[in-house]
Amino acid sequence: MQNTNKFILFRTLVIIFALMLAAACSGSMNSESDRSNSRTTETGDTGVGSTDAESGEGSSTKEDSSPSKGESAEPVPESERRKGGDRRYSSQQVEVKPGQLTAGEWDDLAVWQRFGNLLNSKEGDDNARYWSFHAFNRLEVVVTSGGRAVSDAIVTLNDNQRQQVWEARTNTDGKAYLFAGLYDNGQNDKQSNYKVEVQAGQFIKSLSDINLPEQGTLKVDLGGEAELANQVDIMFVVDTTGSMEDELRYLEAELKDVIGRVDQQHGQQLDMRLSANFYKDKFDDYTVKSFPFTKDVDQVVRKLAAEKADGGGDYPEAVDAALRDAIHGHDWSEQARARLLFLVLDAPPHYNTKVVNEIQELIQTAAADGIRIIPVASSGVDVQTEYLLRFMAVATGGTYLFLTDDSGIGGGHLEPAAGEYEVKPLNDLLVEMINRYVQP
Repeated sequence: MQNTNKFILFRTLVIIFALMLAAACSGSMNSESDRSNSRTTETGDTGVGSTDAESGEGSSTKEDSSPSKGESAEPVPESERRKGGDRRYSSQQVEVKPGQLTAGEWDDLAVWQRFGNLLNSKEGDDNARYWSFHAFNRLEVVVTSGGRAVSDAIVTLNDNQRQQVWEARTNTDGKAYLFAGLYDNGQNDKQSNYKVEVQAGQFIKSLSDINLPEQGTLKVDLGGEAELANQVDIMFVVDTTGSMEDELRYLEAELKDVIGRVDQQHGQQLDMRLSANFYKDKFDDYTVKSFPFTKDVDQVVRKLAAEKADGGGDYPEAVDAALRDAIHGHDWSEQARARLLFLVLDAPPHYNTKVVNEIQELIQTAAADGIRIIPVASSGVDVQTEYLLRFMAVATGGTYLFLTDDSGIGGGHLEPAAGEYEVKPLNDLLVEMINRYVQP
């Protein structure tokens, strides 16, 4: 009996030991699995943020795994991952060099009939109503002097009561874009007998009985020889709220590269001034941080490098305050070959009647002053924001730029309601665009 009890005790101890060993192995395997899953979540599949186990290149150690502001404690869904790695960690794991962000351009002014078709769609009509844009009855005015394009000519559209409806300035192709009925709920959208006045230096010419939108394009030759100004103003207005964190370091590298290349190409021939400005939202450490125009390229680069992304909170930001400061708070050149305002952002302004009305007034002022708004839409831009940015570009004679998913950097980028476009490195596209606006 005693031997039987010893055998039972021995067998029990063996079973307990076996269970403990199995549990330990299982825990070790689960731990390895957890670490593997965590690495996948943090680095993605390949490319940006990936880890080379043999060389150690591209690896990083995270001492604190708690999410920072703007991040989620939950793993990034598979649908939000793209080639290039996890949008939340890529900027910390890769050397930030220019030429990594990718972008496209869509110029609605160049494909005007297509833009009209878009506005006639339900989506286009809904968004035009949302932002209180009534009718895009456009008149393209082409100004020449002695057969050559005239830059920075003042072109004014007046109604039959001699009230000014719209004012714009020509670009280096001699083109200005005038609009009737843009904000006025149909009071001027199909009126005839408009008058157009063109002024460039001492040359002035007026034309009457202009019908919109039937007129289409109006060609005006001033005679004589108009001068081409050498002044060029380039301003960057950048959203620096927390939602921009995933792309801001890359954007700064791109913009610094662009500034250096443009200065190298045109610094000796043109009187070029630059300004870097930043904005967040009310209740942040600042709403708008602006710096005056300067010829000191290195100073502008230092301002860009000094900014960090934080704050914000809700989706909309103080876009209206940033534009107000950019347009009214700086000494834009009285005569200039080009005045370019690059608006880099991922969110719309706060939506209320006061803000919408001010945005419209600022757009009209920018057009009259020859300030071309060129939005650069970053990750997070939604459909309503896209339309507002395209309206800004159209009304001021600018064009619409947007970052794309091809770089694998940042969050998801909205595919624009546009036709086929070419994807390019953002820095190359910006340099190309500046050249287009400053070269005759």
